[in-house]
Amino acid sequence: MKRKSSIIGAVLIVALAGASLFYLFYPDKSNGHALEQILATVNGEEITVGDFNKELGKVKGQIREIIKEDPAKLLEGMIVRKLVLQEAEKQGLLPSMEKKSLEDSLSSEKAAIKELMKKSFSSIPAASREEIENFYELYKERMGGRSLEQAAPMIEQIIQQGEKQKQLEQFIEELRKNARIDINEKSLKKLAAKPPDSNTENDFLKALKSGKPVLVDFGSNSCVPCRQMRPILNEIKKEHLEKAEVLVIDVYKHKTLATEHKIQMIPTLTFFDSNGKEVHRHQGFMSKKLILEQFKKMGII
Repeated sequence: MKRKSSIIGAVLIVALAGASLFYLFYPDKSNGHALEQILATVNGEEITVGDFNKELGKVKGQIREIIKEDPAKLLEGMIVRKLVLQEAEKQGLLPSMEKKSLEDSLSSEKAAIKELMKKSFSSIPAASREEIENFYELYKERMGGRSLEQAAPMIEQIIQQGEKQKQLEQFIEELRKNARIDINEKSLKKLAAKPPDSNTENDFLKALKSGKPVLVDFGSNSCVPCRQMRPILNEIKKEHLEKAEVLVIDVYKHKTLATEHKIQMIPTLTFFDSNGKEVHRHQGFMSKKLILEQFKKMGII
């Protein structure tokens, strides 16, 4: 099947530009200082801990906490941006930055990156009817009741976006292959914050045998709605410690458990009665009010 892998992953691929793309187009100009600790060098150009912290300072809320726990992702975005700017300069697309204001420099860099992207990528052919039909069959339940004809323009856009992302990944891979990149792993490790604790499979099995109702949040530390659930779950756990068990299972650490319980999206909050039988599940963020309403239905409160 033509471009089958791209079709199957298209919906996910669209969202996978991540930090690398963000920091291509929305940088913060910063000058490294000789005394600052070097975090990485890209073809001789330095990225310091100070540079890293300036980029981190632009990110707010739960996403910032996630990045702090896995700083390698943010650093990768900064490395990619340097590689792309270096290529733009090599191709004469980056004008001289002498006597330019910070704002003008950033604007010039952004324009150079866009021009390089346009120059480097081939045009994307229209998706075939077969590709659109196959995609529709795979994701029909997510089409909101739209017919194939109604959904076709959107599907074609998703497929083409997937192909563009594929080209971008290949382009960046080629730049990395020909670059001299050194990362100070020791310094990077020091920047990493400890992620929140989660439960184990043994904790889960023990809870189901405890004789208490159990609430399990199947999620991940890298999922923003999951992180937003943590304070709520902690409150509920403290308030109903004697009457119910409240657990958090990281689906990436416990893939078999997630598969066994047919977890299709995160977070998924699953409620078990005192006999260990599932009685209710909720996909996505769930407010404290709704959780307590479900507890009431289960006779916990």
